[in-house]
Amino acid sequence: MASIPASRLSPLLLLLGSVALASAATVTYDFNITWVTANPDGMAERPTIGINGQWPIPIIEANVGDQLVVNVLNSLGDESTSLHFHGLFMEGSPHMDGPSQVSQCPIPPGSSFTYNFTINQPGTYWYHSHTRGQYPDGLRGPMIIHDPKTPFKDMYDEELVLSVSDWYHDRMPGLLSFFMSKANPTGAEPVPKSALFNETQNLEVLVKPGKTYLFRMVNIGAFAGQYVWFEGHNITILEVDGIYTQPAEASMIYLSAAQRCSFLLTTRNDTVGNFPFVASMDTTLFDKLPEELNWNVTGWLVYDKKEPLPEPAEIPGDFEPHDDMTLVPWDNQTLYTNPDQSISLDVIMDNLNDGANYAFFNNITYVSPKVPTLYTVLSAGDLATDPAVYGEYTHPFVLEKDQVVEIIVNNLDSGRHPFHLHGHAFQAVWRSEEEAGTFQDSGVTDADFPKTPMRRDTFVLYPDGNVVLRFKASNPGVWLFHCHIEWHVQSGLMATFVEAPLALQKTIEIPKDHLAACAADGFPTKGNAAGNTADFLDLSGQNAPPGPVVKGFTTRGIIALAFSCLSGIIGVIVIAWYGFADASPETYDEARARIAESDLVAPAIDSPVAQRVETAPAMRESGAGTVST
Repeated sequence: MASIPASRLSPLLLLLGSVALASAATVTYDFNITWVTANPDGMAERPTIGINGQWPIPIIEANVGDQLVVNVLNSLGDESTSLHFHGLFMEGSPHMDGPSQVSQCPIPPGSSFTYNFTINQPGTYWYHSHTRGQYPDGLRGPMIIHDPKTPFKDMYDEELVLSVSDWYHDRMPGLLSFFMSKANPTGAEPVPKSALFNETQNLEVLVKPGKTYLFRMVNIGAFAGQYVWFEGHNITILEVDGIYTQPAEASMIYLSAAQRCSFLLTTRNDTVGNFPFVASMDTTLFDKLPEELNWNVTGWLVYDKKEPLPEPAEIPGDFEPHDDMTLVPWDNQTLYTNPDQSISLDVIMDNLNDGANYAFFNNITYVSPKVPTLYTVLSAGDLATDPAVYGEYTHPFVLEKDQVVEIIVNNLDSGRHPFHLHGHAFQAVWRSEEEAGTFQDSGVTDADFPKTPMRRDTFVLYPDGNVVLRFKASNPGVWLFHCHIEWHVQSGLMATFVEAPLALQKTIEIPKDHLAACAADGFPTKGNAAGNTADFLDLSGQNAPPGPVVKGFTTRGIIALAFSCLSGIIGVIVIAWYGFADASPETYDEARARIAESDLVAPAIDSPVAQRVETAPAMRESGAGTVST
């Protein structure tokens, strides 16, 4: 059985046996969320969010059909928190989805909170905080849902979990404060310090020759997409984002933040050497490349511990990862046609009048409501079908039960964006090349879409390009649609889908500990986005972003312009007067005499100023250059 040396053991690389239970079980985790100290790249110790005093945090494991209970105690002291189980649809339990002010209030320090839901999906997932950009501080880890009936169970010998991520040396509150400020008007995202495998570096994975391993890989990072390859080995993709696929051979994959991929890797039949595997950050996402940044991280498939660990080979030319658009779902689900509702969203980055740079869908940058949107659904009665009650700045769309919904996203930005939909996996029916412009101008129709489009829950939109996504609104709940670059979440690149709200009112009841978390922080649990209950259409007092940049000149601007013009005119007059004056250079003695006659104090003869004055004539005569005094 494969093992990892104790000196390199990472808690996130666990051998996962194929455990098949005869019947569904209740799987319980008790999580005390605390601060710990960590130094995963060996460059800087820093406060990190751990669970039960440890970091990396545990892998969550369960089987299809199990009931999962996660009891959370927030012991952070200075921050609220929450948990989102990324990729799980939460069918029948939308109040367990986890994003703060969407399906719950944040869990304040000292409070307890229980997530309790049944899992009906197999595959590779992850869980992370969904509160105030918190998860890059450490609250992130894989989540594996085993499937005793997987169609691939006879194709591999063992399972391994491998995470890839980016790492910052500073805590998120400080980074976010700078990122969303007038000191950063271009909206340049902080560049991570390091890339990590299983929250560490120089990872060794012991393997045996002639074996086939199922690698479950997840990008739990905040920003960087990662190119991943295994030297001397090809892989066979079997799953993306919890969706089984027809087997597809690949030599390299690309995982954006939040994407997952499960693949087979068959080891060689000999033990003559060890082989590097590499993750390389997608540096096109970064506005600049700090000199100290090493955007690669290397691990090794170790066949023989006595053999050296070779350096990875350089990749010639551009990266060429497997195109996930070519994947075919195992179940051959056909294209959803004739969408009942089509939603077009333009990605825009722009400044508001506080000087900071924000992200917009169309003209709206997301701002959290005072009442969690799900709680507004449950308290609004028949008005729950009116998008207005959810506030302008949650960017809400109300969906009817079982509608086929189409989302068209046009990227009017020069960067990539990995878009994630809560509560669903979508059909990715179209993705343009880079610089292709908007979908509306493309001339593309349903005839150009694949008959069996690939599905996943996180999909990358290329710079200045467009995508078309479709799903069936068969899961009542409140579901976010957002870019999974955490900086863009915090700058507002989110929209809200309120799905079958009247049906939702009949199916769920908010647990007492969830309501208690709201009460502890003073959040209302009834009312519209503004917290108003007397009139749900009265949005006065709703949370709102800063106003737009004022067009033209303000009064202060006019005054500043006037003084600037006056200063310019005076400057021109002085320059002209000086130009007509005697331009012959002063001698050293003349300069000394002028200074002595003035109110100024002459510098000492050996001072730098005096020395510069003294050498000026000689340098001018020699043509050596210009000297300033």
